Amino acid sequence: MLPKPILFTLVAASIASGQDFLDPIFVTASRSERTESSAAYSTAYLDADFIRQNTRRTLPEALQYTPGVMVQKTAHGHGSPFIRGFTGRQNLLLVDGVRLNNSTLRSGPVQYWNTVDALAIDHLELIKSQGSVLYGSDAAGGTLNAFTKSSDFRARADGQTYLGGSASYEFRANGQGSHIGRLESETGVGGKFGLWLGLSAKDFGDIEDSAVGRMDGTGYPEEALDFRADWALTADSTLTLAHQSLNQDAISRWHRTLANPGWRHDDHVAAPGTWSENTYDQERSLTYLRYAGENPQAGAFIDRWNATLSWQSTADSEFQNRTPAEDSLRASNIEVETLGLDLVLESAAGPGTLVYGFDFYHDDVDSSGYRKKTVGIKRENLPVADDSEYDIFGTFAQYVWKPGDALEITTGARYTHAGASLGRFYNSAGALQESQSEDWDAVVGSLRGLYRINPQWSLFGGISQAFRAPNLDDLTGNMTSRAGNDSLGSTEVQPENFLTYELGVRQATENTSLACSVFYTDVSDLITGVPAAPGSRTTVTTNAADAYIYGVELEGAWRFHPQWTLSGFAAWQDGRLASPAYLGGPPEDKPMSRQLPLTGSVALRWTDPAEKFWIETRLLGAATEDRITAEDQAADNQRIPTHGTPGYLVASLRAGWQVNEHLDLTCGIENITDEDYRIHGSGQNEPGLAGIFAVKMTW
Repeated sequence: MLPKPILFTLVAASIASGQDFLDPIFVTASRSERTESSAAYSTAYLDADFIRQNTRRTLPEALQYTPGVMVQKTAHGHGSPFIRGFTGRQNLLLVDGVRLNNSTLRSGPVQYWNTVDALAIDHLELIKSQGSVLYGSDAAGGTLNAFTKSSDFRARADGQTYLGGSASYEFRANGQGSHIGRLESETGVGGKFGLWLGLSAKDFGDIEDSAVGRMDGTGYPEEALDFRADWALTADSTLTLAHQSLNQDAISRWHRTLANPGWRHDDHVAAPGTWSENTYDQERSLTYLRYAGENPQAGAFIDRWNATLSWQSTADSEFQNRTPAEDSLRASNIEVETLGLDLVLESAAGPGTLVYGFDFYHDDVDSSGYRKKTVGIKRENLPVADDSEYDIFGTFAQYVWKPGDALEITTGARYTHAGASLGRFYNSAGALQESQSEDWDAVVGSLRGLYRINPQWSLFGGISQAFRAPNLDDLTGNMTSRAGNDSLGSTEVQPENFLTYELGVRQATENTSLACSVFYTDVSDLITGVPAAPGSRTTVTTNAADAYIYGVELEGAWRFHPQWTLSGFAAWQDGRLASPAYLGGPPEDKPMSRQLPLTGSVALRWTDPAEKFWIETRLLGAATEDRITAEDQAADNQRIPTHGTPGYLVASLRAGWQVNEHLDLTCGIENITDEDYRIHGSGQNEPGLAGIFAVKMTW
């Protein structure tokens, strides 16, 4: 039975100049090239100009103006988008189509999406509530594909030798101030080959706001590199070798530390931190070799192909000094090496097009850690099972055909096998287990439709399944969650299952665009942490939860004058969860944690007739989020204040000037009224009044 009818309010918001009315090529929704308007899904497309002009600091922050997405940040150096109510390992992140989710992602909000350099991104493609058929496990809330920059040698004149590059610098004047630099270089011969190199260096200073003041320890350094080489093997096929790496050091989980004095906003009170230190170091690298092309001959059995071999390495370490709250020091380290193989083929089949293939990812995982008294002997404490392996294999097919000129049907299915070979780990009773194996099989399907009412209006919708296989954290995790709870895994858990219904309408003309969608997701066998006993601060993973979430999203843009554009979005969600208050206890009905409040934004943009100068003002707001659980208040009160997270309304102003073909300037003022606010579920307030200046030189 569906919940009560949805009531919503439209608020307009900002999207990048000109991006509102374009119809970009969209790959992620179908694993083949199609226009965004032909996708039978809710989508978002954000390019590098959007990220630069809106001075988006990180990949998660690039999604801040996307309806249905809430960008939670446990720390200033973390970022975990909630997409249609789901976050972390219940969303799937791809880079150039390569799966970044691995078998060690922990539950709840996580930091991993912030390990992709926002300055290396060419464009982002997001499909909401979709991805399990085409990409496999984890894509419950949605799938984000981050496409990185390249030399784009095929866009050059054949035989033309080229050499160019750019240098950019951004200064953010808030707190200690932040310095962000980027160098890019490209060379090649048009139609034959291209080389690309990018280097980023960032020094984020401590932030401050009008209520808490300087948030000591929130700053951190980051360095990143991206390289790509493309060769034309034939006129219609390309061999690509790419590498990227990123390193972050000493990111403080500030809300747990003594540097956090607590926060009071009217009757909303967040608790202060109690630990001396809680820091993270994060490293990630990806290297892949890809052969992609198309067959220009009519009637060919295979029209297009894409084969990718990838290698990834990640290292995630955490240190906790829990004094003076308790006499305890803890450290953990997880290292993962991932081998991936991906093959996608496209063929004409009868009246439609068939996309099919397989993917396989193998993780080798090493973990270590300890806990001890400040004066005492170290005791081993493994964050996940050490010396473990995890495999996930899937084969899929998706068929698109048009029964008539106005109607297009998309249907697909995937079979997945996942298996874990567990090394040494400690079970929930604290006993050392030497080895154990688990495996699971799943089949999911999707049926979607797109109906073009006329050249301007179309309807889309359908039913889609998703699933998430248990990972090493679900099975053997020994982590710390919320304000300091112990979160333990269980080898008894089984896959989570999701079923989403969606209906939407889309409109586009030369000067207007509009999209509205409603969705309902039913969740069964949700893996969640349940207290081991009444009042316990130790949770154990279990499938003892069922849930649902539904919502509405609306966005639009209106170019009411050749130089003026008004554009925007609004979104709202609600959901309930039934899970026991403790292991073996009766189920209790409660709100889903960290739901998106009513959120919207409105912006007005002016561009001069020569398109050399632009200026944009924006309002971003959210209602008070008071749908919170007893667990939120008891165990996460450093992040979620009493009575919930207060609403906010924040204003910003940005402008850009293309001085000449070699020089671009961007400046802005964020949080003009110095509002003290935080995004629901976050571990610190957002920066107060901040000035931004950026310059980019190209050659």
